[in-house]
Amino acid sequence: MNRTSPGILSVPQALQHSNYKKTVLPNGIRIVSEEIPYVRSISVGFWIEVGSRDEHPENNGISHFLEHMVFKGTKRYSAQQIARSLEGVGGYLNAFTTKEHTCFYARILDDHLPKAIDVISELVQNPVFNVREMEKEKKVILEELKNIEDDPEELVHDYFDRRLFQDHPLGMPIIGRGESIQSFSRDDLKTYRQRHYAPARMVVSAAGNLKHEKLVELVERAFAGNGNGRSRLKRAAGLKRPKPEREVHEKPIMQAHVVTGTMGYSVLSKVRYTLLVLNTLLGEGMSSRLFQNIREKYGFAYSIFSFANLLSDTGNFGVYVGTDANNIGNSVELIYKELEHLRSKPIGDAELRRTKAQLKGTMVLSLESTTNRMTRLGSGELYFGAFVPINQILTSIDAVSIGDVFELAKKLFQVEKFSTVIIKPSGKAQLAARAAVA
Repeated sequence: MNRTSPGILSVPQALQHSNYKKTVLPNGIRIVSEEIPYVRSISVGFWIEVGSRDEHPENNGISHFLEHMVFKGTKRYSAQQIARSLEGVGGYLNAFTTKEHTCFYARILDDHLPKAIDVISELVQNPVFNVREMEKEKKVILEELKNIEDDPEELVHDYFDRRLFQDHPLGMPIIGRGESIQSFSRDDLKTYRQRHYAPARMVVSAAGNLKHEKLVELVERAFAGNGNGRSRLKRAAGLKRPKPEREVHEKPIMQAHVVTGTMGYSVLSKVRYTLLVLNTLLGEGMSSRLFQNIREKYGFAYSIFSFANLLSDTGNFGVYVGTDANNIGNSVELIYKELEHLRSKPIGDAELRRTKAQLKGTMVLSLESTTNRMTRLGSGELYFGAFVPINQILTSIDAVSIGDVFELAKKLFQVEKFSTVIIKPSGKAQLAARAAVA
């Protein structure tokens, strides 16, 4: 009979022995894979080490715009052919841009890996940037920008980043601003792609029913002749801890949206696992302290959670709450009280065990998705330059002590250093909101 210590999550054997492999091509492309022979799918992603933090105010949004434009045609494929290329065989093709990365990815049946590699490699190497298509796509992205403006729950996080990181590129929105989006030219896109889409800044990650050697062969063939071995990206530092400030915006909405928080930690920080535990017990899920107190006990909010974003050299931590405009003060006060409880009194052993089990369970369950595994491989290579086995992560979480959580809470939860951003209903909207619930 196998025994496990209390609080230790038993990991299935298939997850313990990962078929991870890594190859670096002569041109600098890093290829990482994980073979999962008991599935019929493959998720593959092409990661480029560039995002909105690599922009400046005049070209803010160009990483995201370029991500859109590569789907509008390449030397070998039209926009329609790209759209049908993998959907026509039951697959899925998409992309996303973050503050630090751009990723083009697909999920396909294992038989169609060559097609996926062919299409995605064509996207990142040979987009044509048709001027007419550019003008149409600008309109599409401006509509996307309006959609964000109409979604205060998302918009308040952009405002919070701007308040926290101020004039650093990390404070700029990923999508960009209307004036910068409209200014992009074909030459701007070509220059930006040539500068940043170098093989040495690319990672190809794949997880599923595949053979690493075959993946390497396909990628090597797709990038034959692309010998640009430019060095890895060096990003400017210069982040400063801002003065705590309160920022209020009014919009014609029915509910107030609040984010309060501060600078956090890098993904490379020694306290990252302690931070994950602390964030989980504070504001992740229905059992978290914030949910149980502010929603369940007082009924002040439908949505409340905490977050910890870890970037390559910094991060942020905060709490979001959506509440009635009349309850903004009460909600923030309750949030701060909960933070002060964690600063003033160590948590109990039972709560720590329960929180660790929740965090580890979420991580292990996510590994049932090949897309999540592909993402973990790609981001792990970009941030750590290596694969971090799940057992190592679970062991690191289990090593977090009550004292670790207490010390981090005392250091991080200094609310006098928090900045707060509020989007609240304008006068007429607030009257309408009151009438709606009267």
